[in-house]
Amino acid sequence: MAQLAGVSQATVSLVLSARTDGKAATISEETRQRVLDAARSLGYAHDPAARRLAAVRNNLLGVFSFTATFPMDVQHSYYPFLVGVEQEAAARGFDLVLFTGSSSGGAGAAGPDALSRVRLADGCLFLGRHVPRAELKRLVADGFPVVHLGRRDELEGLAWVGADYLSASRAVVAHLAALGHRRIVLVREDDDAPASADRERGFLEGLEETGAETGPAPVLRCADPVHELTAERVRALVADGVTAFVAEETDTGAAWRALDAAVREAGLDCPGDVSLALLGSPPPDLAGGLVPTGFDVPRHQLGAAAVRLLAALVAGEQVHEPLVACEFRTGATAGPPDRRP
Repeated sequence: MAQLAGVSQATVSLVLSARTDGKAATISEETRQRVLDAARSLGYAHDPAARRLAAVRNNLLGVFSFTATFPMDVQHSYYPFLVGVEQEAAARGFDLVLFTGSSSGGAGAAGPDALSRVRLADGCLFLGRHVPRAELKRLVADGFPVVHLGRRDELEGLAWVGADYLSASRAVVAHLAALGHRRIVLVREDDDAPASADRERGFLEGLEETGAETGPAPVLRCADPVHELTAERVRALVADGVTAFVAEETDTGAAWRALDAAVREAGLDCPGDVSLALLGSPPPDLAGGLVPTGFDVPRHQLGAAAVRLLAALVAGEQVHEPLVACEFRTGATAGPPDRRP
């Protein structure tokens, strides 16, 4: 860059650092412009980490959400997490810097430098069902404090906090089995998100522990639950002996919404004809209807735990946050199976 602009490397550094002291003042506007033009032609992107060189700490924690827009709507499923994050950060004397994938071209935050701007903060908390693994691994490898809200132990070295979905899912199956259900089917989205994997594992362990019948396909993976889980499919499963359906919770609520709609369209009474349960909290915008049987995800507590862990990493401490227990919710969508012939 210095060669292209015809100046020294020191001049380039002064211009790009935007210094306002006496040294920077000696650089003419023409020279400054040549440096900036050279930077643009070379595709130079300013590293926000440079601002951190003057001080090791600035008491800023980043929060990055892999969503098109930052989830500030109270009806968004991430909002309760953020409440816990804000409260714990304030209690510890940190301010928050909010980032979103939309500023890097979408929720995927693609590109080798898509996450570099989070270095403006002392450390960053990430939320999202699907994350760019390579970029997160690079941050971890650089020693930048990172915490993911939700299990991500498939990324070596990435700190995370999570809920105990295994125990909570087993408890839901045990509740259904205690009511008399022997054929239970789980409806989930077709991806490899750790939260989904944990729920499925807990569901299957629950079937084994209670001695329930697994049937030919105890788990339905749907790439598009709304179109794949039809009323006809539900009727066929019920006719085959299924008396209860369990859906996973996701940030979109797609599995539960599709299951609930299919049961209604099939003309089945809940919980008279068929019982339903939700592995997680009901969608925040759920209006009317029965409160689903299942468990509540402790979002406030998880957000606070994530901040505690991140603050410890920023301070150079080695700590561990245990899994946060979920609370069983009796609900009104599960009852004894219909024994009519």
